[in-house]
Amino acid sequence: MTFLFAINPVSGGEEKTAWEEGIQSYFADKPHTVHLFHLNGKTDDEQIRQQLEIHKPDRVVAVGGDGTIKIVATALLNSGIPLGVLPAGSANGMARELGIPPDVEGSLDVLVNGIERATDIIAVNDNDVCLHLSDIGMNAQLVQHYEKNNLRGKLGYLRSVVNVLQKRRLLRVAVTIGDECVQRAAFMIVLANARMYGTGAVINPDGTPFDGQFEVVIFRRLSFWEIIKLFWRYQPFNPKNIEIYPATSVTIETHRKAYFQIDGEYRGRITSLSATIKPGALTMLVPASVL
Repeated sequence: MTFLFAINPVSGGEEKTAWEEGIQSYFADKPHTVHLFHLNGKTDDEQIRQQLEIHKPDRVVAVGGDGTIKIVATALLNSGIPLGVLPAGSANGMARELGIPPDVEGSLDVLVNGIERATDIIAVNDNDVCLHLSDIGMNAQLVQHYEKNNLRGKLGYLRSVVNVLQKRRLLRVAVTIGDECVQRAAFMIVLANARMYGTGAVINPDGTPFDGQFEVVIFRRLSFWEIIKLFWRYQPFNPKNIEIYPATSVTIETHRKAYFQIDGEYRGRITSLSATIKPGALTMLVPASVL
């Protein structure tokens, strides 16, 4: 097989030398062809298309965090080419969701011996896609502060938490799912194609990217400690503070401009969005235990 590795050299604020060396070492005695290239953050889409045309790989691998996975996945939608993941980012929520081991050798084993699984994506506003989690409101504001100040790692994330906690405001939102429209005052609305954030905070306990639907999670209350759970791993949110609606499509309107992010990347301030599930649009490599 031919493997093409798309490496984000700045994902997670750490050098990827260990990952690259691990890839070369792992495949040194295996009958596979390996090609590596670095994303540059400016012409990634064009780079990926060129590399696909040149090498015609059997499997493509994103080396980075959730944002890197999204970039590579977008180029592979409906292609049938399986996407693998090496979780080398600061936020590895999708890798965690798929059960990808966090170490180099374990995640490489999934690339060679894993199972191909048809995976859902969420089409957002007809011109963007979400693999994992998107949200309007407080967490998106965290992402904006994190990016704007060029922060890295968990300490940088915690600094953003403190900043945003001082500015949190309720949003008045109208959420339409099918024939039902609910109006709420909320701190955050999440489009969840999975269970948890990259920090490990579970917001959608029954979520899965394989079931042909996503969930709309409305946070009506969000205390200081609830926000801290976005930072500390494995802490579930209080179910009394949230509402969860299964959906195949949704429209959301806000009374004022609100912060918006997709898969850990800030997308600006919006007053409306629409989203629709695209079942099985992406093929991903997962451990056999995920089946």
